[in-house]
Amino acid sequence: RKEGYEMDQFQEYLTKELSEAQRKVLEPLFEHILTEFPDLQTRIAWNQPMFTDHGTFILGISSSKKHFSVSPEVKTMALFNTRIEASGYSQTKNIFRILWDQPVDEKLIFDIIRFNMKDKADCQTFWR
Repeated sequence: RKEGYEMDQFQEYLTKELSEAQRKVLEPLFEHILTEFPDLQTRIAWNQPMFTDHGTFILGISSSKKHFSVSPEVKTMALFNTRIEASGYSQTKNIFRILWDQPVDEKLIFDIIRFNMKDKADCQTFWR
């Protein structure tokens, strides 16, 4: 794939939707995800960055004033809720929230992505 192409999908979101401080958190996270998982595709849907694999949803990230939310789908949230809690993040059935000044547990996020990619390898729909 063209170098940097997948990040291009997120540039407008990063520059128009986020403050400079927020960009300093999410831009490296997005770049690390795409380095670790070069086959993921990117898209903006429902005004949030999403990572997909063969047309199926893998992970979404949305931002708000105090935090950003990570959305891996309900099944994955249930499987990872103990690790999410151990990382100090608040959570609901659908998402977990990382405060802008909290450390980002990339290993947790990468493990969630790996799980979703494997679990949804044969998935023919966007959502489970």
